[in-house]
Amino acid sequence: MHEIPFEQFEIGNTRMSIGRTITETDIVLHAGQSGDFYPHHMDAEWCASQPFKQRIAHGTLIFTIGVGQTAGDINPLAMTYGYEKLRFPKPVFIGDTIRTKLTIAEKRDHKRPEYGIVVEKLEVLNQRDECVMACEHLLLVRRSRT
Repeated sequence: MHEIPFEQFEIGNTRMSIGRTITETDIVLHAGQSGDFYPHHMDAEWCASQPFKQRIAHGTLIFTIGVGQTAGDINPLAMTYGYEKLRFPKPVFIGDTIRTKLTIAEKRDHKRPEYGIVVEKLEVLNQRDECVMACEHLLLVRRSRT
């Protein structure tokens, strides 16, 4: 565990996860867990007649994996406050490999003076370095006790 107080987060710091290939099993399991059985994800024949010509992964699946790829060291001084500006600019297909880039984008005050908000820009990239998902992850981070 690394205790990193609000003051030690540096705007512009970036880290990149390792890759993860999306499988048909991922899509089927996510459909079962979420109840989202739309043909865009489940019906290969129907998808063949649509613009992408193949099944696409659920946006919520890509969000879940993308966020999970950023999980690493536990910072007991920080917790998720929420997510904002979630977008899916390109589809993810079975066989695509995604990885997540996380950049410290902003720091701001919180109404509770012992905390600050750290905004992480989260971008999920495919194997062609195209952004397939983007959002802002808000962290509530305790300030130093000095």
